[in-house]
Amino acid sequence: MGTPESILRVGVVGCGNIVEQYLNTLPHLDNVRLVAAADLDPARAEQVAARVPGARALSVDELIADPDVDLVLNLTIPAVHHEIALKAIAAGKQVYGEKPLADTVAHAREILRAADAAGVTIGSAPDTVLGSGIQTARKAVDDGLIGRPLAATASMTTPGHERWHPNPDFYYQPGGGPLLDMGPYYVTALITLLGPVASVIGAASSLRDQRTIGSGPRAGETIPVDVDTHVTGVLVHASGALSTLVMSFDTVGSRASRIEVHGELGSLIVPDPNNFDGETELKTLDDDEWRVLDQSAGYVGVGRGIGLQDLALAGGTPRASGTVAFHALEVMESLIESAHEGRAVTISSTCERPSAVPLTTVA
Repeated sequence: MGTPESILRVGVVGCGNIVEQYLNTLPHLDNVRLVAAADLDPARAEQVAARVPGARALSVDELIADPDVDLVLNLTIPAVHHEIALKAIAAGKQVYGEKPLADTVAHAREILRAADAAGVTIGSAPDTVLGSGIQTARKAVDDGLIGRPLAATASMTTPGHERWHPNPDFYYQPGGGPLLDMGPYYVTALITLLGPVASVIGAASSLRDQRTIGSGPRAGETIPVDVDTHVTGVLVHASGALSTLVMSFDTVGSRASRIEVHGELGSLIVPDPNNFDGETELKTLDDDEWRVLDQSAGYVGVGRGIGLQDLALAGGTPRASGTVAFHALEVMESLIESAHEGRAVTISSTCERPSAVPLTTVA
């Protein structure tokens, strides 16, 4: 896939838990090479660099200024996404960030405006929507297998990440919570399947003001909760379809489908958008049972970081773009605004549905 001339040289800022998933993917991408790593803890940057032939451990400022870095992979916590992105853009670097694009719409808008002025590309997770799971479901919608889409449901319910994460503080600070942490996977998948959102109405709650860490050296320590931990609402898509969303850190679990899409002629059970693959199931008016669709679209056998390959080959706007990420963030922030103000909120931004991904195997 690609030629040596299209190699994207990447420097990663932030070497915490999530970097491991990127390290599992990047060596298998023909058009991406990790060349540098930086972290506030130099030892973590050195550990990452030591695993990648030719990569160097640098300070954050050194990495951003390095002429051998084409793109800054921003894996910092959400509260720092804005700061790192603006520094990278000012240095003329492309930026690909973990979700959400920023901790607030205002900060995300600054990122896109700065990037536009500098003429650099912004990409953003989640890139799970580029995998064979969501893309096969999208193809089913595009091929008319369910007729005109009418509605969707999307649900993510857990007891909270503090049960497994050794340092879960940021999940319960502004920029976190179930909506901004996990919502990007679901909202971006809904945009991919049904198109942009025109307005939202939401409700939210937070029943506990503190959480107890359940693992690691801080196990038993309590941390404050400063965000809504259960958010629900309805997204009104520009197409007229309605999506019902439930994101919660307050439930034990659920047996409900992660995402379902319903049309005039049939319904789809869509794979978990936190994963790249999974089975898409279809039931039409003529079917007695659900049937599994053949894998028919998307990147096959990939993990977090395939969005960087897509960006390297895009020659323009990548599918996992800053524009899509901004729209998803505005949808989520507007849900919270609606919940707190008790009114429907119009979404000011929009985006094109990213082009479909043909069935593509990545070695």
